[in-house]
Amino acid sequence: MMKTLLWSLLCCAALLLPDARATHPLNAGDPRLISAQSYAQTRLNGRPPIRTLNPEKTDSQCMSRPLDLVFIIDSSRSVRPGEFEKVKIFLADMVDTLDVGAEATRVAVVNYASTVKIEFVLKNYFNKPDMKKAITRIEPLAAGTMTGLAIKTAMNEAFTEESGARPRSRKITKVAIIVTDGRPQDQVEEVSAAARASGIEIYAVGVDRADMRSLQQMASTPLEEHVFYVETYGVIEKLTSKFRETLCGLDPCSIGNDCEHICVNSNASYYCQCRIGYILNTDNKTCSMKQVRAVVVEDPCKCEARLMFAKQTQAALQQLTAKLADVSGRIERLENVVGRS
Repeated sequence: MMKTLLWSLLCCAALLLPDARATHPLNAGDPRLISAQSYAQTRLNGRPPIRTLNPEKTDSQCMSRPLDLVFIIDSSRSVRPGEFEKVKIFLADMVDTLDVGAEATRVAVVNYASTVKIEFVLKNYFNKPDMKKAITRIEPLAAGTMTGLAIKTAMNEAFTEESGARPRSRKITKVAIIVTDGRPQDQVEEVSAAARASGIEIYAVGVDRADMRSLQQMASTPLEEHVFYVETYGVIEKLTSKFRETLCGLDPCSIGNDCEHICVNSNASYYCQCRIGYILNTDNKTCSMKQVRAVVVEDPCKCEARLMFAKQTQAALQQLTAKLADVSGRIERLENVVGRS
């Protein structure tokens, strides 16, 4: 009886052990003691429900800061099929949280093991349902872990204008998120430095047996904001909220502006516009009503009537002047006659 009870307790402990694992960002001062909220602390009602990827469900919560975003995912032999499905759910959750569109965030996925496969590029999908359906079709490649080759492929092929990346003049942030559970079988330090130098911001997510030094070599600085570690693929989706805070940022119009009428978000900043009928003043903040120039159009009929009246008046004056001259002449002649008498 005691053996049976002991065996039952051991089985329960084995089932609950995965729930006590955590999701952490890497602390640069102590890479193995990684600070984060404990997944176990948020779990009070048993095991999490089994999740499947639903391409139709969308839940956008990021309405600012457009990105060119490329996921680089490890599908080597060490990633079991069930774990790879959890990676795909994480990708779908990330798509849900972003403002996806041609003028918003564009997304690509690079899949790698011993070889590298670009699953879709930045110009392929501009709506969430189609993008998530494409994610469901991704299959693991198995075999080795050529992380450096994957980063190089992303830099040289996925982040090009031909593949849908916006021109540098647009100043759209370029972001790569690498998800891996192992040690790279090739060099990552130099190619990662080259990618960062080209303007790509790199986030490195390590799972389970991931090599911490390699994660640090790949990621942008500061490391505590760009390197993350999760102990199992079962909790990787918990990183979604962290990336939402990091990638979305705040709408500059929503946190205060000086625009009198309309504030327009322009990525990292904003500018002011005026409502119809108003123009923007030289301070680029306040608005003034447009000055309407009145144009008086004379009635041509009125003009002709005035002209006729003027002519008639002039003729009458001429006649009156002639009569006055005649009267004046008669009076003068009369005065002469009277003077001779």
